[in-house]
Amino acid sequence: MPGLVLFGRRWAIGSDDFVLPGAFELFVRLVWWIGILVLYAVHKGQFDCPGGGLLHSYLLGLIVLLAFIICALSALVYISMQGTISNPGPRKSLPKILYTRLLLYFPEFIWAVVGAVWVSDNSVQCEKTVINGVIGTVIASWIIIIFTIIGAVIVFDPLGGKKTFYLPEGVSRNLESSQSGQLLYNVKSSATRVWEKRIRLLCCCIVQDDDHRVAFTSIAELFRNYFSDTDLVPSDIAAGLILLHQEQDKMENCPKEPEEVLCHSPSSLVSDDLDVELENAAHYMLFAAAAYGWPYYVYTNPYTALCKLNGDCCRSRPTDADITGSDRHNFHFGAILKITGLQYRDFIHISFHNKIYEIPFFVALDHKKEAIVVAVRGTLSFEDILTDLSADCEDLTLEEVLENGFVHKEYKLVIVGHSLGGGTASILAIMLRNSFPTLRCYAFSPPGGLLSKSLADYTKHFIVSVIVGKDLVARLSMPNMEDLKRRIVRIVANCNRPKYQILLRGCWYEVFGGDPDDFPTELDGRNQDALTQPLLAEESLMVHRSPSYNALEEEPHLNSPPQYPHLYLPGKIIHVVEECSSRRLCSSDIKYTARWSNETVFSSILISPKMITDHMPDVVLKALNSLSQEHASCLSCQTRGYDPSAV
Repeated sequence: MPGLVLFGRRWAIGSDDFVLPGAFELFVRLVWWIGILVLYAVHKGQFDCPGGGLLHSYLLGLIVLLAFIICALSALVYISMQGTISNPGPRKSLPKILYTRLLLYFPEFIWAVVGAVWVSDNSVQCEKTVINGVIGTVIASWIIIIFTIIGAVIVFDPLGGKKTFYLPEGVSRNLESSQSGQLLYNVKSSATRVWEKRIRLLCCCIVQDDDHRVAFTSIAELFRNYFSDTDLVPSDIAAGLILLHQEQDKMENCPKEPEEVLCHSPSSLVSDDLDVELENAAHYMLFAAAAYGWPYYVYTNPYTALCKLNGDCCRSRPTDADITGSDRHNFHFGAILKITGLQYRDFIHISFHNKIYEIPFFVALDHKKEAIVVAVRGTLSFEDILTDLSADCEDLTLEEVLENGFVHKEYKLVIVGHSLGGGTASILAIMLRNSFPTLRCYAFSPPGGLLSKSLADYTKHFIVSVIVGKDLVARLSMPNMEDLKRRIVRIVANCNRPKYQILLRGCWYEVFGGDPDDFPTELDGRNQDALTQPLLAEESLMVHRSPSYNALEEEPHLNSPPQYPHLYLPGKIIHVVEECSSRRLCSSDIKYTARWSNETVFSSILISPKMITDHMPDVVLKALNSLSQEHASCLSCQTRGYDPSAV
């Protein structure tokens, strides 16, 4: 719903977001109040000790104050439970109750100070139980006050004052007018500065140069553009993701059409080609994983990695390999050696330089496949994250690439990488293709918004992308993010359940599984053509119709042409999925299947608990190894004349 307007500004919290935190505080206050009542009743008439008079007044005042707070909280929770995300009408009285609740913090603060002074008074000689009870009360008061301040800081919107501004009815909204144009410029500039400050704060631990400042500004403008046209608070987005996940699971459980099943039945020739590529992918994924160095090795071998690496840290670096960049104690290189199983002499060049737009990589000889492998590291540092978020498009002119190059006369050139490394490896392969016609590239879980359609088609001859399951990064592009935003707006605007019910049932579903909840919505009974048109509640959550935002320009509607160019995954795509999808994240007995896919399968972001884990390099390597071993066992059975189906 639109963000709550309080004290003349918008906050990043909705009027229906007080149910769960309010109920928790209400429970704490009730237990606290009952405890104080019992304490007062048990020691009534025993306040004749030194300082007892002040104690008696303190406890009575606290009982009355807690009673008022409990009443205010009860009203706050009840009102916040009313209505739906897009129907805040039944909650219109909530700001008044919230003002009342906030006013009660002043006497509570005073009472907390009085209690702290009384406890610290050495002349007080009352019963120890009473003193301990007051100490607990004082501590609880200060904890609640501190958490309230932290909560206010979290939901504070620095742009709240800008977003509640309204143009007078008589003022023209024509952007060519100097007044509206200046207002629009000020709002956009303020939003960019706020996002830039947030990014700088997150990256405060890294050395910042001109490249970083340019990246900060570019990323800030990207976030400003993405979040500027909706009036959703974070809990709305969480509710939308929960609804989309359950809606998606319901669609996956529906029986497929016969034509859809047949289209995934490849010919034997295509199947043989897939088996070969899967075997190659499993082999080269080891190099892509090794590029992460010691963090990956420790992550996959948590109990023995440090001991094994410590044995190599004192060894001198090999003189045959050209190593640049910082690698303290030889940990990175030692981990690469252990993961790949190569020898010192097999490495041609290793770069550990890591800056924005500069990614670590290594070049090594792979004697098993007779290849020179260039392995590019994926995202591992703040600099890599900044590189990931730099979404500006760049022209790539193939005529300007190197005309003549050299490589071992018997060995082929293979470029590999995972995640950001997969995208970088793909672009590098395109640039070197003219010089090395036999070049091959394996991009594991590359970012989805990478290449234009024509360039993606061109790379199908020498690049293979491998995607596991519902990997988020492989579907991550600006058009897909815009599509996700519109899907969230659509589903939360038309769900007629309160937000707290959506969140509670969604958490139960994510943790314990079961059947997807059938949330009734206003979409039920509408035909497909009607679903393509924006709905009134949906429009109300967009900036140009929001009651707490002001549209200083005519924003494009939900079904307008995309603002960002469509970019696609590189090369031919192998999609690896679980045969039997398990809702248990920790399940180890997982079987995979693989098939050739196309870029349209990845044109929408899928919501799932595995959308992150499916991207992890160890999961990708495990899936490919499982498929490779399964294929090898099948070949062994066929060689021996064994028919598994006969068992």
